[in-house]
Amino acid sequence: MMLKKSLKKPLLQRFKISYVAMFIALLLLAVSALPNLYPSKSWLNISIESQSQLIKNIPSQKTVIDFLNQHNFMVDQSTLGSKSDSSSINVLLQVPTKSAAAQRALKSEYPYFDVKIVTHQTSPAWLQQLGLEPIKLGLDLNGGVLFVLDVDLVKAQQEQLDSAYEQTKSIIRDEKARGVRVQKNEQGFELHALRSAKESLIGVQAQVLKRFQRLVATKQTQGSMTTVAFSFSEQGSSTFNKEVMSQTLTTLRGRIEELGITEALTQRQGKQRIRIELPGVQDPAEAKRIIGATASLDFYQLKEIGGKTFNLQNGGTINLDPIVIFSGQHINNAHSGRDEWGKPLVQLSLDNQGGEAMSAFSKRNIGKPMATVYSEYYKNAQGEVVKKSEVINVANIAQHLSRQFSITNMQSPQAAQDLALLLRAGSLTAPVTIVQEQTIGPSLGAENITNGLAALMLGMGITLAFMAIWYRGLGLVANVALVLNLTALVGLMSLLPGVVLTLPGIAGLVLTIGMAVDTNVIIFERIKEERRKGRAPYQAIEQGYQQAFTTIFDANITTMITAIILFSIGYGPIKGFAITLALGLITSVFTGVYVSKALSQAVYLKLTSKTGAQA
Repeated sequence: MMLKKSLKKPLLQRFKISYVAMFIALLLLAVSALPNLYPSKSWLNISIESQSQLIKNIPSQKTVIDFLNQHNFMVDQSTLGSKSDSSSINVLLQVPTKSAAAQRALKSEYPYFDVKIVTHQTSPAWLQQLGLEPIKLGLDLNGGVLFVLDVDLVKAQQEQLDSAYEQTKSIIRDEKARGVRVQKNEQGFELHALRSAKESLIGVQAQVLKRFQRLVATKQTQGSMTTVAFSFSEQGSSTFNKEVMSQTLTTLRGRIEELGITEALTQRQGKQRIRIELPGVQDPAEAKRIIGATASLDFYQLKEIGGKTFNLQNGGTINLDPIVIFSGQHINNAHSGRDEWGKPLVQLSLDNQGGEAMSAFSKRNIGKPMATVYSEYYKNAQGEVVKKSEVINVANIAQHLSRQFSITNMQSPQAAQDLALLLRAGSLTAPVTIVQEQTIGPSLGAENITNGLAALMLGMGITLAFMAIWYRGLGLVANVALVLNLTALVGLMSLLPGVVLTLPGIAGLVLTIGMAVDTNVIIFERIKEERRKGRAPYQAIEQGYQQAFTTIFDANITTMITAIILFSIGYGPIKGFAITLALGLITSVFTGVYVSKALSQAVYLKLTSKTGAQA
């Protein structure tokens, strides 16, 4: 009797701290899993554009709701905006999947409306205050659009060489390098100089290499003629391609943010392709129009003699200086609006570098014209990617400008909005082509969720029944650990940023349950062996977990290596499966080894305390 009491006291002291730590960890993960019980809903946010506040007879909330109901977009709820934004209306449709169609109808009827599809959480306020959100759903569960874009790096390099060629012509004129001429070749361009123009050639060459550091010069002398060929160096080409891909990824992510899509996945796929997954997107045409656009904006000075010829948007041609004053990459912000006559315009805000360039240029050229050139890539009838540039605006500089000014004479309000969006997100330095497009409807995504969860529940139910029947008391411990494992895994996936649940991810959840049960089976069989050797229940539990740990650890490590490889080389659903599998391994070891061990020992201590009390 005294032996049992002395044994029980150190056991309680030993596991008290570990029990508290496990309980806190499980509680935190359970709380982070709670938002998944409250699915988010898509609302329409309707507001008046900032430049349209002077329009008379702005429709009321009732008028907007009646319009939607008349067009079979039945409104479930509607609220006015916050105190800081009282001019906006939030509308929830009875069928949220019709939000995109309702958005188009409203924009068509009321062009001055700014209509966005926003996601509202339905979880309790205290969960939202903690910053907890449900698991982000992937494309196959939430519906949406998949794009795979090809970035034409060869075309980007050619554009860089063409720019260098045009600027080299200006350098020759500015340096008054007589006897030096520039000519294009297959690899880039080359300078030709007579022996008498050797010093001029050296000066022009130094200026070109200073402006274009990715180029390398190859010199060759034949008779009285010296030729210097310029082309991309091997290292320069590799660095340029990396910069273009990085800039393209950044720009595309900016455009996606401008579309209001918060759960998008944008990643590099292979050498020159980009994969974009847009879960929850209900208007694929709008996303394709914005993401696939390759528009860029540049500002040039007019050139009366020489220069480069550009087409005017309204017909005719104009000559411009080939050296850009500043380009779209220096635009910080852009908004569409209207001037005092109600015509559409785009208001621009430049960064420090662009503002300094604009300030210096306008100060020297007050009263002189400046041209705005809009460029985009498209495929011609032969399937070749061609760059089309046209002058959309020529305006005299009336005063000294700095970081803020406007582009006027836009064709339409929609054209102004699109241009402002593209400029806010950034222009692309290389043409992109959509080589793969796949659309998954919201109904199919909901069906995938239903089928996936049904498979998960069926697998879990059979497993729980088997463990309870076969292992009885220990089986009940395993079942509790199994439920805690699933809760912990869902909570961990909700807590970690960037984790997306896909249909293969649900398969990973089912696999995790199987692996967690496998952990318990290994442990319980070892406990049975120890009991057959005549050990006491507590000693059998201690030895069973201790001996099984090495086997369990080795098995999980090898599986974790596989999950890491899948995550590093996989895309989309494969990556989603790898994430679920890897996180499931962590929670399985935690609940299957540590939590179930604590539960088993707690059950043993309870049984021994009852035995001691009876004694």
